[in-house]
Amino acid sequence: MKASVGHLRKTFAFSERRACKLVGIAVSTFRYRTASSDLLLRERLPELARERPRFGYRRLHAMLALSGETVHHKKVWRVYREEGLAVKRRRRKRLVRVGRPLEPVRRADEEWGLDFVSDTTLSGRRLRFLTVVDAWSRACVSLEVDTSFPGPRDKGTG
Repeated sequence: MKASVGHLRKTFAFSERRACKLVGIAVSTFRYRTASSDLLLRERLPELARERPRFGYRRLHAMLALSGETVHHKKVWRVYREEGLAVKRRRRKRLVRVGRPLEPVRRADEEWGLDFVSDTTLSGRRLRFLTVVDAWSRACVSLEVDTSFPGPRDKGTG
C-alpha cells in the first residue's frame, strides 16, 4: 500500500491526502511508524527457548515477565511464530488392534447381550430396565426393573 501511494505521488504529483484517498487508506495509516522495536525480544526469546525447549510461548512470556521485561503476550506470540520456535506437538500413540471376525453363535446360552433402557412415569419418576437377551434365540433371559442400579447388588433383592 505504501509503495503504491508513493508511486502515485511521484508519477502524477498528487498530494499525500489525494493519493491515500485513491488507494483507499487513511492518511494516519500511511504515516504510521512503529514506536517499538522487536530486536531485543527477537534475541531474548530464542535464548529462553533453547534453555527450555518444551516451553510454549505462554510460559516463555511468563519467564520474560519474571525477569522484569514488560512485553504484551500477543507480541511474544507473533515473534515466537516468526522465529519458528513453535514446539512440535506430540502425537498420541494409538494401540493397533488386529480385528478378527466374530464367530457365529451356534447354540442357546453361548452368548448373551445386555442393555440398559430407561423410561419416565407420568409422575416424573424414572424407571430403569436391565435387559439380558440370548444372542442365538433372541429370548429375554432376564429383565430387571428398578429406579437405579447400584454397583454391588444381591440377586434376591430388587
